[in-house]
Amino acid sequence: MERKTNTMIVTIAIFVATFMTAVEGTIVTTAMPTIVGSLHGIEIMNWVFSIYLLTNAMLTPIYGKLADKVGRKPIFIFGTAIFIIGSALCGLSNAMLPLIISRAIQGIGAGAMMPVALTILADLYDTEKRARMLGLNSTAWGVASVIGPLAGGLIVDTIGWHWIFFINVPIGLVLIALIVIFLVEPKRVKDTKKMDFLGSIFLMLILLSLLLGFQYLSEPNATWKVLALFSLTIVSFILFIKVEKRAEDPVISLNIFSNHVFVIVNIVAALSSGFLMGIEVYIPMWMQGVLGLSAGIGGLVLAPLSIMWVMGSSMASRWMTNKTVHWVLTASLFIILVGGLGLFLAPANTPIIVFILLSAITGTGMGAVTVTGTVVAQNSVPTSQLGMATSFNTLVRTIGQTIMVSVFGITFNMVTSAQLAKSALTDDPDIMNKLVNPQTAKLLTNELLLPLRGILHQGLQVVYGFAAFLIIIALIFTQTLRKKRAIINKNT
Repeated sequence: MERKTNTMIVTIAIFVATFMTAVEGTIVTTAMPTIVGSLHGIEIMNWVFSIYLLTNAMLTPIYGKLADKVGRKPIFIFGTAIFIIGSALCGLSNAMLPLIISRAIQGIGAGAMMPVALTILADLYDTEKRARMLGLNSTAWGVASVIGPLAGGLIVDTIGWHWIFFINVPIGLVLIALIVIFLVEPKRVKDTKKMDFLGSIFLMLILLSLLLGFQYLSEPNATWKVLALFSLTIVSFILFIKVEKRAEDPVISLNIFSNHVFVIVNIVAALSSGFLMGIEVYIPMWMQGVLGLSAGIGGLVLAPLSIMWVMGSSMASRWMTNKTVHWVLTASLFIILVGGLGLFLAPANTPIIVFILLSAITGTGMGAVTVTGTVVAQNSVPTSQLGMATSFNTLVRTIGQTIMVSVFGITFNMVTSAQLAKSALTDDPDIMNKLVNPQTAKLLTNELLLPLRGILHQGLQVVYGFAAFLIIIALIFTQTLRKKRAIINKNT
């Protein structure tokens, strides 16, 4: 008797994989002060985060192609195994450099887990059920954002920070076992086409130089480094296009970009993901720096975003049964825009309940946009390109986040620095850092505190205005979509 996939168990395994990769960011963030204190590496702390995102992004499209070429199951197992090895090495690290290298290995594994997991969901479910499953899968992100900080603090305070990494090992091994036993893939016709190694190398160079360029953009005295990296990005991109046109089996088939719907939903994905960085990074700063509240309150204000993300995903899955791509994306982006403009227009003394409401509104729209974008990107390509399309959609979200967190940072620093110089309040170069830390803010006099909060508010307003502008651009692109045919059960 021929074995069949146990859909329920495999789906649960995918949800667990999503949770594990999602919680990695929040749990490490919570533990980072303890880690850098233990390993004495505050000056290179940012690389613990950025190297993980960098290697993740670089390998995502490669894994997507391999998932189409050799199968989802072996690539998911391989990525999870690498993630486990990286996690174990992180836990064993006794200095910052080994930890950073281990995080790079972790990122290499994570680059396979998320996009290939979403591709497996696409294989298991028809379009209507897939939309619901993607909505449920989003629950893992919401739970991770709430549980991560709590779990990180508990682990650090009890058994030590090393275990925030070690805990991934048994979970990862169980995941591999579940996929090995319960996922049965149909036999594939042997692919005799040569793997596009040269195209893969140029693609990784593009992503490496682009993301590193934006990483260094906010650093002082790094102009030549940034110019060199962006020049390498342009040269690598030109060479990549030439190679892909000639490749027998290109790592990213250029013909998918002739699909207007596919291009637009990925542009919207990048812009909305960039907008999200303005919310997640700068709402806590408003809570602490402008309102003088604790760091925990900043996390509390973001909780409705995660909770309503799930509701937005569910709402979009229902819309997709009888609405067009144009309608669903327009409605979803409009909801996000309401939240973004609310933050842009909010005065400095806005009550915390308003932020909770705006967070919930934004989360609803983001959940709807994310699920719609994923489903439409998958539906826009033939089954043979499903892995590539899913991984590309995941990649553009990462690129949007990485670029915009740098751009927002530069914009914010320019505005606050200009306003500080104009006000001539103080010559302390570290004054804004003192303001956003509730402990050091208590030491500032009222003569300094009130005007500094006004300057911080101006910087935040500019960031939120910029973020809202990204959604307006996304809405403009969305209007180029045809207004015919529903997403689900019909060809978009």
